[in-house]
Amino acid sequence: MAHCSSMARYFFDTSDGVTLDSDTEGVELTSEESARTEAKVALTDMAREKLPMGDFSNFSVVVRNEAGRAIYSASLVFDGQRNGAAAR
Repeated sequence: MAHCSSMARYFFDTSDGVTLDSDTEGVELTSEESARTEAKVALTDMAREKLPMGDFSNFSVVVRNEAGRAIYSASLVFDGQRNGAAAR
C-alpha cells in the first residue's frame, strides 16, 4: 500500500499597508515549509502588482494553520526616495 503524504490547510492573510485581506478559504499544502515558500511568493507578487503606485509600500503576509495559529509572518518594505535634481 502506497503511503500518502498528508495535506494541511494554510491561510494567508495579506496586507498592502492600506488593505488587510483575511484568507477564509486557505490552500492545502504538504508542510509548513511549503506554506513559508507560498508566503514569499505572495509578497513578491503583491510588490510586482502594486509598486508602480507610489514611493512607499509596506507589504505583509501572515500564515495561519488550520487551528488559526500564526506559524509564519513576513514583510517587504519599499521606500523610494528621489535624490539630486527636483522632480519634473
